[in-house]
Amino acid sequence: MKVLSNGISLHVDEQGKGKGELSLVFLHYWGGSSRTWKFVISDLTSTFHTVAIDHRGWGESEAPDSGYSLADMAADAEGIIATLNLRRYVLVGHSMGGKVAQLMASRRPTGLVGLILVAPSPPSPMALSVEAREMMAKAYDSRATIEGTIDHVLTAKPLSEEIREQVIEDSLKGAPVAKSAWPRATSQEDITEKVGNIHCPVLVIAGELDKVDKIDVLRSEVMTRLPQAKMHVLPGTGHLSMLESPREVATLIQSFCKHIF
Repeated sequence: MKVLSNGISLHVDEQGKGKGELSLVFLHYWGGSSRTWKFVISDLTSTFHTVAIDHRGWGESEAPDSGYSLADMAADAEGIIATLNLRRYVLVGHSMGGKVAQLMASRRPTGLVGLILVAPSPPSPMALSVEAREMMAKAYDSRATIEGTIDHVLTAKPLSEEIREQVIEDSLKGAPVAKSAWPRATSQEDITEKVGNIHCPVLVIAGELDKVDKIDVLRSEVMTRLPQAKMHVLPGTGHLSMLESPREVATLIQSFCKHIF
């Protein structure tokens, strides 16, 4: 469905039980869409109400010419949460979506009861040279570059043909301004002083073989700033854990929510 938030039309995939108990709000990575979470969500909808959002410029959401900062994407999600009247919810953010989720949680919004960060981009600026960021900005320019990124950067486990094609389609579909904004600007935003305001329970899910948001970086840049956080490492898993190890991710989410329900 479409939801008008922060002045633009955003695509939202809403599933599962009623909103009276606990909702899970999913934010995807740079290059993905709400579909990135579909296998995880399929294991959760019998228990939870789920809301997966296409960030601006990705999936089926509108792509404005500007406005791709963390604050913009956070405001988009906050508007959706308000429109859907989610009373108790857990934010689940992956990579770029994880950094957006950290900013949202730092504001201590009413109704937020937990934060799950899946291979999150740290609150500090991404440690990449200008040249590396420019190369990253071109990673989704064509099917060939996307396939190379999948094989050499994003995954440790082979994806099925269906999932691989989905990842390629989502990456190709992204608006040019959205593709370039993250590596060139948004990934360099520094919210380290803000994440100290996060007081809700936090789970960090890391891939053992993640080449993007590596375990040692998550330990030094995320865990040290969120002393209440607990980390779980998925063996043999790369950056796209919700596609490489969806059952394990769903189980961790379910267990986390049971402890805070």
